[in-house]
Amino acid sequence: MPYASSASPGRLYALAEPQAGYFTAAQAQTAGFSHSLLAYQVKTGRFLRVDHGIYRLAQFPHSPFEDLYAAWLKAGPAAVISHESALVVYGLSDHLPGAVHLIVPRTASRRRTGLRLHTHHLERQDITRREGLPLTTVPRTLADVAAGGLAEELVVQATQEALQRGLTTHATLRAYAQRRGGRGARLLLKTLEQVGGP
Repeated sequence: MPYASSASPGRLYALAEPQAGYFTAAQAQTAGFSHSLLAYQVKTGRFLRVDHGIYRLAQFPHSPFEDLYAAWLKAGPAAVISHESALVVYGLSDHLPGAVHLIVPRTASRRRTGLRLHTHHLERQDITRREGLPLTTVPRTLADVAAGGLAEELVVQATQEALQRGLTTHATLRAYAQRRGGRGARLLLKTLEQVGGP
């Protein structure tokens, strides 16, 4: 089956490329790929089906964060990988959460199997991209896991590792905690005291 006249492989590539080759069935449809054409591309091996409604262009390499891409695309384009799941992307924790954590807009549906959705407010400066995924910055992530009840020793370990690897600084974390306030900020400041430093 050749490409339908309305199908635009270039447009689909443009959508999938910044997402490390991953895309949704809805995104494929906007690029002119009907359900039957999408199924045909999977059958020929050009597209790989990752999850229900989630695909990857076969020319892109497999990602170790495939479950996070699938979760993010399911949750919607405004979702951001956060909490313990962001720690995993940064390589700051060996603790694998039982569900993928994401921060979503308050209007988003919160019923998603395998996803732990949070509706905290995010500032633009709290969001970065890594491995093609939108995720909370290191300071925001550390404050969120501290406030969210992650075991204190794991928060200390992640903070120490982030500082040692130069992913953040004592001054940045302290300034972030003072600006944010609340339980997460208090625990983050306490953690900074424990790890020591300037």
